[in-house]
Amino acid sequence: MRPTLLALLFVLVSWPAVATAAQKVTVPVDVGVGPAVFVFSGPIADDQLLHTGLKLSVDAVLDKEWLRKNQRAIPARYRKQAKQMDEIRISPSIFIPDSFIISPRYRDTGMYGVTFKPLGLGLPLSSSPVRFKLGVGLVLTYAYIFSDTLPDTHFLRPGASLGADLEFQLAKSFLVSVGWESTFYVPQELGGLGLPDSLGDGIFHVGQAYLQLHFRFPYTTTL
Repeated sequence: MRPTLLALLFVLVSWPAVATAAQKVTVPVDVGVGPAVFVFSGPIADDQLLHTGLKLSVDAVLDKEWLRKNQRAIPARYRKQAKQMDEIRISPSIFIPDSFIISPRYRDTGMYGVTFKPLGLGLPLSSSPVRFKLGVGLVLTYAYIFSDTLPDTHFLRPGASLGADLEFQLAKSFLVSVGWESTFYVPQELGGLGLPDSLGDGIFHVGQAYLQLHFRFPYTTTL
């Protein structure tokens, strides 16, 4: 079933309510990690088109089986709606990085940085074993860009992301996903934190292609 506003309401409202129940539950946790390739807009792409890094994800996975076995952990008013959902994924912390930029200079320009995604929402269009998902989110990125041909830059900007992800469940505890994400930032000039004279002179878009290996394991916690 596709998530609706009700699904979002379940995550935002019922999960904190569950947290007051003080009971032990075992939740499947999905940890995904893998290589990523970044494409920066503007003069950086002219110097070096591709930059490397890592894509990271950590989610508690509340699937149909979990929701069925743990109905008592769900507030009574939401149990009927929970039965209709295929899966809910919840990130345990907004401080877990979404991606790392690790790109040594092999021509004239290199960079190192990190992106956080404090708010994200996914819309699955199919379910396992092959799961296709569209996603949007709000991000914050910092990257130190150093170059022989461009001004050294501390890139620090909020942005909004839009992406698509295709996930293959090869086993109950092992999955593989590939995806693309486009992030649009408040434009920043090179060499400073101000706005560029034109979009083509600064950084306003970063594209990211990635491959992730997902490992799932049970985690017991007190809610």
